[in-house]
Amino acid sequence: MTGQLGRPAGDLLASYGAIAADLVGREVQLQGLLAVLAAGRNLLLEGPPGTGKSTLLRAATRHFGLPLLLVEGNSEMTPQKMIGYHDPSAVLRHGYRSEDFVLGPLPEAMSSGGLLYVEEFNRLPEDTLNTLLTAMSERELHVPRFGTVTAEESFRLIAAMNPFDNIGTTRVSASVYDRLCRMVVDYQGEEEEREIVCLRAGPDREDIVRLAVRAVRDSRAHPGVRWGSSVRGAIDFVLIERSLRELTGSTAPTAAHLARVAELALSSKIVPNETWGRSAEDLARELTLAATRSLAVLA
Repeated sequence: MTGQLGRPAGDLLASYGAIAADLVGREVQLQGLLAVLAAGRNLLLEGPPGTGKSTLLRAATRHFGLPLLLVEGNSEMTPQKMIGYHDPSAVLRHGYRSEDFVLGPLPEAMSSGGLLYVEEFNRLPEDTLNTLLTAMSERELHVPRFGTVTAEESFRLIAAMNPFDNIGTTRVSASVYDRLCRMVVDYQGEEEEREIVCLRAGPDREDIVRLAVRAVRDSRAHPGVRWGSSVRGAIDFVLIERSLRELTGSTAPTAAHLARVAELALSSKIVPNETWGRSAEDLARELTLAATRSLAVLA
């Protein structure tokens, strides 16, 4: 990419080392990402939210000096929004001219040689997914009354989706899958998640960091939780606990204090199993209390 990922293996290895220094863990995933990009292919990242997919991409594009164009996949991302449009006022004044065409994210990424990162890929409408086919396989895009957009060498499409979420999603066709390589990105280990929380939330009480990470990790396996929290829940827990401690003037956290933090930080990030008949607030408090006991946070 831009002459960097196509260079000898020693240069690619050096790039891997430089990018890895900006990340917490993710060595295997970074190797996979660089291997796919260097091979000139497009990539599908499959995994739950909050597993660092965008962090991985931002670290790579920052190192190579490439644009990263983000598209949120949803039903409103029509082919016109993905490709672009002619400025209506300009068309009324002097008809269709290529210089009056407003590039959508796809041709912009192609012409700038950037990475087009499509989150919630399987939420795009089917006709929007189909607009990506030619760009991925032929690296060209024909736009009526504008012309043909040819992709720069470094252009790649990176898609991300949660394979377990089937609400409001679109079936991705075999022809789209066939043009993508695939990599699974799951949650990281407990020690790495603690390190991420410390980096994102700043230095704090080590016991609170351990508690927050344990609670969110337990939420992913709790039978009463259909969908557990990512590490973002632990980051929010630590930040809110610190602020609430300052507001109340407390020097040591109490069970009631931690339960209140859990409601604020975690109840929006866990989805209860309907058959259990429990609210997200109840489950957040329960998970935090259980983690408090297992880690002996309270005296």
